[in-house]
Amino acid sequence: MTVETGLADSFGRRITYLRMSVTDRCDLRCRYCMSEQMQFLPRRDLLSFDELARIAERFVARGIRRIRLTGGEPLSRAGLPVLAARIGGLLGEGGLQELTLTTNGMRLGDHARALFDAGVRRINVSLDSLRADRFRAIARRDGLETVLRGIDEGCAAGLAIKINMVVLKGVNDDEVASMVDWCGAQGHDLSLIETMPLGHVDDRRVDQYVALDTVRDALASRFTLVPSAYRTGGSPRYYEVRETGRRLGLITPMSNNFCDGCNRIRLTVDGRLYMCLGHDDQIDLKSAYRDGGVAALDSAIDAALGAKPLRHTFRIGAGAGPALDRHMSVTGG
Repeated sequence: MTVETGLADSFGRRITYLRMSVTDRCDLRCRYCMSEQMQFLPRRDLLSFDELARIAERFVARGIRRIRLTGGEPLSRAGLPVLAARIGGLLGEGGLQELTLTTNGMRLGDHARALFDAGVRRINVSLDSLRADRFRAIARRDGLETVLRGIDEGCAAGLAIKINMVVLKGVNDDEVASMVDWCGAQGHDLSLIETMPLGHVDDRRVDQYVALDTVRDALASRFTLVPSAYRTGGSPRYYEVRETGRRLGLITPMSNNFCDGCNRIRLTVDGRLYMCLGHDDQIDLKSAYRDGGVAALDSAIDAALGAKPLRHTFRIGAGAGPALDRHMSVTGG
C-alpha cells in the first residue's frame, strides 16, 4: 500500500502511532485515574464501530503504522473483537504494522482468543499490585484473581503480555521489586509509570507521586539493569533485567520529559483528536467525517497536526491541581 501523505507535525516529528479510545467507561475505579462517581458519555455521542474503522483506515492510508485500542476499558464495549478484526484487516499489505490493546484484564479471559484471531499479538495489562487487599484499595473493586486468570488466558491464546504498574508512594512502591520478580517468572515485560495530573480524583497526587529515577536506583541494588535500545512505538525507555531475562520500561512524563520524540496522537470515542495528552486543544473528527467525508477528515487531520504542541506542561506539587479536568479514561491511556 502506498502512503498518500506522511504525517508530521510542525516540529518535524513523524506521527506514526494512533491511540484510539473505544469507550470512556471502565469496570474499575482506580484512584489515580478517576473518581468514584464518574459521569460517562451518553452512548449516542459515541462513534460507531463502522466510523471508528473507517477513520482508522484513513489514518493508516496517511501513514499511521501502529494503532492501540484503549479506553476506559476497551473490552467493556460489547463486540470489541469485531472492531479489532476489521482494523486487523489492515495489517501487512494494508499498511498497518501492529494492532495492540491496553486492558485492565477483567474481561481478558473472555476475549483473548478473539483478539489473537483479529491480529493482535501484544497487549498491555494494567496491574498495580499482586496483593488482593491492595488491588481493591487502588481499584476500588475486587478483581485480582479475575485479572490473573485473564492474563493466563491471554498467554494461552498466544498474546505477548506487558504489565503496566503505576507506582504510588506509600501504596505499592514497596512491591516494585516483587513485581519485577513475578513478571520474570511469568515471562512478562514490565513498565513502571509515574502518576500524572489528569482529571480530578479523590486523592492528592502530590502525596502519591514517585519519581521513577529513585525507583530505578533502588532496583539497581538488587537487579542488573542494562540499558536497551528496544522500542515498541510508545514512550517507555527500556532496560534488560539480567536476572529475569525480561525487559523493564520506565514511563516518566513528570521526572524526565520525553516529548521531543513524541510520535503519537489520540482519538477519543466521541471523535475528538487530541494532539497531546497534556493539552486540551482538539479537533472534532466526528463532525468533519459525518459532514464532509474523507476530504473533510483529511483537512481536519492536517489542522490537528499543525497545532500539535512541542511538549506538555505537567506539574505535581503542593497546591497544584490537575493540569486538565479531562480524565485519562476520556482520552485513552
